[in-house]
Amino acid sequence: MKSAKNKTLATWLAFLGGPLGLHRFYLHGLGDTIGWLLPIPTALGLYGMERIAANGIDDQVSWLLVPLLGFTIAACSLMAIIYGLMAPEKWNARFNPSLDQEAAPGRTNWITVFGIAAALMIGTAILMASFAYSFEHYFQYQIEEARKISQ
Repeated sequence: MKSAKNKTLATWLAFLGGPLGLHRFYLHGLGDTIGWLLPIPTALGLYGMERIAANGIDDQVSWLLVPLLGFTIAACSLMAIIYGLMAPEKWNARFNPSLDQEAAPGRTNWITVFGIAAALMIGTAILMASFAYSFEHYFQYQIEEARKISQ
């Protein structure tokens, strides 16, 4: 018999370890393909940050890579919110089918609520920062190209 999957733990794993696929491995096992794919955009984003440190903020490759990290963190934060807000009967039906619908692993408690709130605040901030970074550098690039054409 499989062990019961706790909603609070899944919420925090998605929020804190989501970019490494930890929540997917917890819920679906080590054979989960998405769990193994999640570290790829995370690593690429971290590589983009290293490129910024080495080459400066004007590195065009980093403009593409850094937002991957931000969007991955934001998506995992969204999954934490979805897990945390899932009704106990739906959680247990999906992840603990052998248990009663109102079993304790599917219940929401204050630790779950704090995980939802943290994921909402941090995930939103990172998502907005990723959009701002992407759009700022895209438009700066467009302006520079327009200047080259006009000269």
